[in-house]
Amino acid sequence: MERKRPRGPPEGAIFDKMLKEPCPYHKGGANHKLEDCRMLKKHFDSLGFKKDARDDLKKEKYGDKRDDKDDGGFPAVHDWYMIYGGPSTQLTARQRKRERREVFAARLEVPQYLTWSNTSITFNRDDHPDKVVAPGIYPLVVDPIIVNTRLSKVLLDGGNSLNIIYLETLDLLGINRAQLQPSAGGFHGVVPGKKALPIGGIDLPVYFGTATNFRKETLTFEVVGFRGTYHAIIGRPGYAKFMAIPNYTYLKLKMPEPKGVITVSSSYEHAYECDVECVEYGEAVESSAELASKLEALAAEALEPKRHVGSFEPAEGTKRIPLDPDNSDGKVLTISADLEPK
Repeated sequence: MERKRPRGPPEGAIFDKMLKEPCPYHKGGANHKLEDCRMLKKHFDSLGFKKDARDDLKKEKYGDKRDDKDDGGFPAVHDWYMIYGGPSTQLTARQRKRERREVFAARLEVPQYLTWSNTSITFNRDDHPDKVVAPGIYPLVVDPIIVNTRLSKVLLDGGNSLNIIYLETLDLLGINRAQLQPSAGGFHGVVPGKKALPIGGIDLPVYFGTATNFRKETLTFEVVGFRGTYHAIIGRPGYAKFMAIPNYTYLKLKMPEPKGVITVSSSYEHAYECDVECVEYGEAVESSAELASKLEALAAEALEPKRHVGSFEPAEGTKRIPLDPDNSDGKVLTISADLEPK
C-alpha cells in the first residue's frame, strides 16, 4: 500500500489571496472581503491582538524601519533593574518577619500621617545663590550642633543608609567610650571589597537652626575607629528623622519646624575645601597602604632563607681545612668541627 506523502506548507501568497476573497463567514447578502470582516476583527481584538499591539510585536522582532530620530515621546521600557540590600541584611529571621508584617499590613481606614507631613517645602529663585559652580559636583556640608558642640564639617549623604560618627569626634565631644552600645554589624562602601566593622553605636541629639528657631532629633550613629576628613556623616535615616529635603544644586537643606521651615545653607568655598581635603586624604591613605604592603613584603622576603639551585649554605658546627698541607693551591674542605683534620 502506497503511503501518502505529508502535505507540504501552502504557497507563500495563499493567505494574502484568502484575505482578498469574499468573507466565507457571511454568506448571502454579505459583499465584503475577509480582511474587512468586522466580526473577525472584533474576535481578534478580544484576544488582545489589536492593531497597535501587532505593530509593536513586529517592531520588536524586525526593528522599526522608520527613521530612528528621537521624537521626544515617552520611551518604551524593555528592562527594569533594581538595587537591593542595605540595613535589612543584618536583620534576624524574627526581625525580618516583623518587618514584612509591617510592610504588607492592610491599609488603615483612618490614615496615620507622620509628624511634619503637613508642611510644604519648596525651592525657588529666592534660594538661588549668587553663583552656581558645577551643579551637583560638590558635597553638601553643614554645621549642626551635636550634643553641645557645633561641628563645621558634617556631610549629608543621601546615598548612605547609616549615620556615621568617628571615634575622634566622640573624643572632641567629651563622650566616654563606655557609653557605646553593641553594633548590629558591619557595612560596606568605605573600601571596595572590604567590610568595615564599627566599634559600637550611640544615640546623640542633633540640632539644626538657631536658639529662636530650631529642630532637635536624636539620631543613632555607628561609631568607627578609622580616621575621616568629616566630623560625622548623616545618611538617609537622618533625612527621614528630620523630614529634611536637600538641594545639591543650591547646596541647601530645608526641614519643617513649629515656626515654619528652617533653611540650612552651605557655601561653594567650604564645600570645595572639604572635597579637596577628602580627595587628598584618600590618595594619601591609598599610597600609605601600598607602601605598607611593599614594606611588609620586603620584610617577609628578608626573613626567608635565601637558597640557590646547586649551592648549599654551611651549617653551624663546621670547619674548613686545606687539602694541601702547604696550602699552595688554596683549596679547602669543609668538615664537621668534631672531626680531626686527618
